[in-house]
Amino acid sequence: MKRVVITAGASGIGLAIVKCFVASGARVHVCDVDGDAVARVSRELGVTGSVADVARSADVARMIGEATAALGGIDVAINNAGIGGPNAAVEDLSDEDWDQVLRVNLTGMFYVVRAVTPLMKAQNSGVILNISTTSVATGLPRRSPYVVSKGGVESFTRNLARELGPHNIRCNTIRPGSIENDRGRALLRARAEREGLSYDEALQQRLQFISMRSRIAPEEVGETAVFLASDAARHVSGQCVSVCGNVEWEG
Repeated sequence: MKRVVITAGASGIGLAIVKCFVASGARVHVCDVDGDAVARVSRELGVTGSVADVARSADVARMIGEATAALGGIDVAINNAGIGGPNAAVEDLSDEDWDQVLRVNLTGMFYVVRAVTPLMKAQNSGVILNISTTSVATGLPRRSPYVVSKGGVESFTRNLARELGPHNIRCNTIRPGSIENDRGRALLRARAEREGLSYDEALQQRLQFISMRSRIAPEEVGETAVFLASDAARHVSGQCVSVCGNVEWEG
């Protein structure tokens, strides 16, 4: 039975990942900044949880300690926590804008990896999955901190795969595409308003640049995570797996 820690696991893609692992029979510990959401997910899904901000190293150390105590160890760490940051021209970004996105999206991931690696080395096994975005491949104007942070996530993952592979620790990245959930719909509505379009017009424009002409259900990301954490993927490491229907371009 896999013992899994998932950051930002109380809503959105993270919650979908939690549900997929629970369905697979795994034991799950959820981390999130929203205490009410952690309590609700714990109650409804029978998982354990911690309230923690991944941008704070002390929070992460405490959370990993709580997860280890609750699960009896950690086999899989999924770094899903991230923020979108500002929508602004690069010359208008403040120091705070840049620092906050990098701290949550990339440094927070480092804190989690640093905390779980000794545990995984000691058991000579483990899986680390880091969530990125297709925007790394396409570029996304006015979203530089977000795209740069996720590019860092992918480089970090590749380097981890090489460093930790001799310890039988596998490290991979998942790139979600355009997600059909509340956040994905909110982003599309915001774009429609900026450009004077209806929601359906904005959606059709978006689908025009996805080869399969469809958006992604968050559960598809969860299902991919379950596979990559499974023994069926026991020699898959250092890879970036896109779950996106082949996003060709993003604007």
